[in-house]
Amino acid sequence: MFYTPGFLALLLHARAPQSVDVALGITELLPAVAIVPFMLYQLARFGTLHFLVPKPVNRVVDVGILVLIVASTIANRQGAYGVGTTCGGLLVAAMAIVVLYGVLTLRQMQSTYDAHCPPKAAKRAGPGVDREPAIAWG
Repeated sequence: MFYTPGFLALLLHARAPQSVDVALGITELLPAVAIVPFMLYQLARFGTLHFLVPKPVNRVVDVGILVLIVASTIANRQGAYGVGTTCGGLLVAAMAIVVLYGVLTLRQMQSTYDAHCPPKAAKRAGPGVDREPAIAWG
């Protein structure tokens, strides 16, 4: 049987007949605990993405991540579980594309580097390098 994301969200968030709404308070801000340091890290240009894309594209990716996370959180708070699931799916798909692009770009950069900087010749073994270790490990 095929279940749509909206059906699964309703199943997860269905109310029991005698349930009581509980205010979660400050725990609702837990996603911000992950988002704020990540965004500060990215905006300070400590992430690896700035090596691969121009600064405006990096900013678009960062803002896109933030918008999708906030939109998903707001949608889930308002009971629009289908919208929240869609935002989460878009975020995962976009991040998979960014990771794939990053890996392929870094591989290409590494091959360009290897072509321009051939590996150094092996060093000559000095005195004591060829000997067996005094203690046999293992």
